[in-house]
Amino acid sequence: MARGPRRSRGIKVLKAVSSPLRLQILNFLFDKGSLSYTELMISLKMNPSRDAGKFAYHLKFLLNSNLVEANSSSKKYFLTDLGKMVIDIADKVEKRAFSQRGMLVRTSHFTLEEFDLNKITKSITKEAKVPPELAQKTAKEAEKRLRKSKAKYITAPLVREIVNTILVEKGYENYRHKLTRMGLPVYEVTQLLNSKKLSNDSTRIILEAGKKVFEEYVLLNIFPRDIADAHLLGGIHAENLGTWILKPKEIIHDIRFFYECGLNLPKISDVSIDPPKDLDSALTITLNVLLYCKKEVNSTQTLESFNLFLSPFVQDRNIKKIKNSLRRFLINISQNIDTTISLDLSIPKVIANINAIGPEEKSNRIYADLLEENQLLATLIIEIFAEESSIKPLFNPKIIIKISEDSFNDKNILKILRKAHNLAFERGNIFFENLTHEKTSWKVFSATGVKLSNDLSGDWETDTLRTGCLGIVAINLPRIVQESENDQEKFFEILKERFELSARALRIKYNALKQIGKISLPFMTQKTKGDTYFRFEQCSRIINFVGFQEAVEKFSGKKMNHEDSKKFAIEIVKNALKFKRKIGRKYGKRLFPVVLPSMEASKRLASLDIEKFGVAKVRFSGTRYTPFFSSSKRLELQCEPISIKSESIQIESEISGLNAGGCLYIIDLVDVKFDYEELLKVTKKLIKNSWVEFFTFNRVISFCENCQKNWQKSIQKCPSCGSLSTMKTFDRFRST
Repeated sequence: MARGPRRSRGIKVLKAVSSPLRLQILNFLFDKGSLSYTELMISLKMNPSRDAGKFAYHLKFLLNSNLVEANSSSKKYFLTDLGKMVIDIADKVEKRAFSQRGMLVRTSHFTLEEFDLNKITKSITKEAKVPPELAQKTAKEAEKRLRKSKAKYITAPLVREIVNTILVEKGYENYRHKLTRMGLPVYEVTQLLNSKKLSNDSTRIILEAGKKVFEEYVLLNIFPRDIADAHLLGGIHAENLGTWILKPKEIIHDIRFFYECGLNLPKISDVSIDPPKDLDSALTITLNVLLYCKKEVNSTQTLESFNLFLSPFVQDRNIKKIKNSLRRFLINISQNIDTTISLDLSIPKVIANINAIGPEEKSNRIYADLLEENQLLATLIIEIFAEESSIKPLFNPKIIIKISEDSFNDKNILKILRKAHNLAFERGNIFFENLTHEKTSWKVFSATGVKLSNDLSGDWETDTLRTGCLGIVAINLPRIVQESENDQEKFFEILKERFELSARALRIKYNALKQIGKISLPFMTQKTKGDTYFRFEQCSRIINFVGFQEAVEKFSGKKMNHEDSKKFAIEIVKNALKFKRKIGRKYGKRLFPVVLPSMEASKRLASLDIEKFGVAKVRFSGTRYTPFFSSSKRLELQCEPISIKSESIQIESEISGLNAGGCLYIIDLVDVKFDYEELLKVTKKLIKNSWVEFFTFNRVISFCENCQKNWQKSIQKCPSCGSLSTMKTFDRFRST
């Protein structure tokens, strides 16, 4: 007796779904969740006046079959659990009936699998935390569209695109955001393969492709929407976005750490090197340190006080042997590693009494006793640079020479300075660090202009060594001028907003590196006696003001040397320092506003502004085909008498408040008619200005790879052999 009623109910259910119209109603309710009487009729494309009776009959049938229920308060209809079960069974029956039309999908694991609705449901639930019911509906809709398309070749990315389209249509953009596939379109991969810059370098092609993927990852999953949008639209520019969560920008080494401990890195490699006992072994350790760190740093590695810390290992006076060892070391660096070498020409007082680390027989000597060795190493390094640059300029490693006013009174140091200025005059590849008035502050520079001083604890070692620059975010100042419509109050409101966005982006980088750094930075996070080598907490965070000059001139309508322009420039500096004090309390004491060269940011932001506002409305440098915003400080040279132009000095001194986190003054040598002795006089005058802390002389060099000759100007055709294709022009600060 019990079987009869159950069987009759089953027959009733089957009869209910035997009608295509009733099955359509069930499908619509499954897709939409719930619909009113009118909404159902519209979905079925039925006429309310003509088809009302027909529709009412079919709806009542479904209600009586317990497949659909009505909500009396909302006056909407929805599926019962039995109704959902029927839809699921109907789908399975349809698939079994038409199994010959099954779809094969090429997965991301490079396998071919039969299309499975449940895999889509599980995938989007797992990846984007989509509610199971919504996931099931989305997967079902994706299957319908794929089958309707009759596509012969289906890939996992295609399935994902359709799922994302459905989610966007339904208003679930937050889920779509999490499901976005990261990678490069076929066209962009082709462009990478055909790139002249990357030709004959498959490793770089793979690295560039990987960086593109991580750029997308950071923008989609690491940055909040406001920061990501600001970067994409050109309000700010996060440098080295592809390695944002993997690497710091720069490191300042304390090579004594490895001279004392050697290299023993079981987690990284099988290489084990004992503490050095002579110059060759010290240079071998230094080279290995740079090679390991190359994988973990975005730009330059700085060997601070390199000649000073290396001086205990100059055991004999065999100049030829010492020079050969240094030459091998420098050539190895020049070919492989972006490095800055900082040279002390005298013994800094702050470390004059620290015991040297070196061979046992010299362990009690102090650096103050090694002045002769220290200056010998500096001399030989400069000589090697001059010899290696005689044909083709050698721009790596970069050399920094530390000098003060007293340096010009020491005949030995003056001899070294003459060699350095001769090299700077001929090739323009030397940087000078001004130590004048450095009575209360110890500071270090990298060749990028990034600066660290003993401003945290007062201890020069913990504040400046084994740390570096965490990262740089550039703010597009000309964009703010456009958006503020020359309203000064609005300009600074927007600047404060962008400053805060940049600070947040840098804090996100810090948090990510602290978390991921144990995996991505095995060398820098190594510990010896419980002491981690790289000090994350002491890293500076740089906010770079790109387009400073263009913004000031656009806002004031006057050239930079006009009083109106100067006033506005000074206001920018004042407000930037105010923002640093307030926002720095939340985002870190070493948050610095600066103006530093950045080819990457200056080109991209200028191009985006021209695209947005039009070439006629944007003030930029370069040409309309190669536009860029200024991102460097330049001092203009006058030849008669030889000196820096007073206007240039005045402007830069008034905005030198942005130098706390770094600076680099560039002096271009164009059509100069004097010699390096005159250049030495320029340096002597600059050293008296304590705010000119770091500077370089820039020389444009054209080099012919065919006949191995060079000229101190930009030329397209070799004057010697007439070649066009083999001419290379070197300008370190072009487009900044």
